[in-house]
Amino acid sequence: MKPAITYELLHECKQTGARRGIIHTPHGDIQTPVFMPVGTQATVKSMTPEELKDEVKAQIILSNTYHLYLRPGNKIVKEAGGLHKFMNWDRAILTDSGGFQVFSLGPLRKITEEGVEFKSHLDGSTHFLSPEKVMEIENDLGSDIMMAFDECCPYPSTYEYTKDSMERTTRWAIRCKQAHKNEENQGLFGIIQGGFYKDLRTKSAEDLIKLDLPGYAIGGISVGEPKEEFLDILNFTAPLMPKDKPRYLMGVGTPDYLIEAAIAGIDMCDCVLPTRIARNGTALTWNGKVVVRNATYERDWTPLDSECDCYTCKNYTRAYIRHLIKANEILGVRLLSIHNLRFLTSLMERVRIEIENDNLLTFRNEFYKKYGYTKE
Repeated sequence: MKPAITYELLHECKQTGARRGIIHTPHGDIQTPVFMPVGTQATVKSMTPEELKDEVKAQIILSNTYHLYLRPGNKIVKEAGGLHKFMNWDRAILTDSGGFQVFSLGPLRKITEEGVEFKSHLDGSTHFLSPEKVMEIENDLGSDIMMAFDECCPYPSTYEYTKDSMERTTRWAIRCKQAHKNEENQGLFGIIQGGFYKDLRTKSAEDLIKLDLPGYAIGGISVGEPKEEFLDILNFTAPLMPKDKPRYLMGVGTPDYLIEAAIAGIDMCDCVLPTRIARNGTALTWNGKVVVRNATYERDWTPLDSECDCYTCKNYTRAYIRHLIKANEILGVRLLSIHNLRFLTSLMERVRIEIENDNLLTFRNEFYKKYGYTKE
């Protein structure tokens, strides 16, 4: 049986080793490296599927198992014909396992070998998620890529805690594989854990690779640690991952982290950042962040970003968007969301070109200078 998800390597950047490839999915091909917008509750906040396709040029989006299990319920989504039909999205979807959300509940949850008992953030009701239950939910949702149930360690964590957590994540991945009921149409990815301990990262990768899953992710970094620690573990872990399968770095969406991820050989990244900062009145541009709600833009008749090809930049000024944000008009958030999402997808389009031209390191340095980053 052919796996639901396969990876085709097209080119490796001679400057960096960054990968240019294609992920083949049941709902279309994904050109990589790719940024994936997050649609936690079966919607990328304030965006229609048509806008995501036509304006943002999103190839794949994420949804969240934990949130959709609680509301509207995975059985409702299944009755609707799966997530694609439910939300009217005909391209690829990745569902995360809900592990990060459950573990971020802190005192509201209790971890055992069997799974996690937690209280709903919506109504306080008690629920239990096991690897088997998570697979049932993700099978009902019908996403193209399903993430295995894992434990995401807080930062910082002790070596012993991290080791126990990593080993449990591996045991849960084995149970996820056994419980997965739709391998023909849905690919299950394992998540490499191990915190900031390189020996644990190595062990996690080795054990998960033995399961021969169609893809692998790096979890448990970009969780509040300093950038140099993030880069150290990223650059250590990425080469441990199979070359012939997709490599996913979870929860990363700032421009510098996206470029560094590509340099490290990562194919997929996701983050809520572009829509979250849009709601705060902030735009990402090729010349750095623009906090459009600031008074300095009150009479600024230029677009958010003169180098951007998005609907917002082609049609509206900073002054108008500032007015909308200050007046709490929904359109302001929508216009900023379109722009920020398109900025990150266009950044990755550029990264793909630079990889093909063996020029990613040079591009990174030029981008950092223009954006206002200092290279660490």
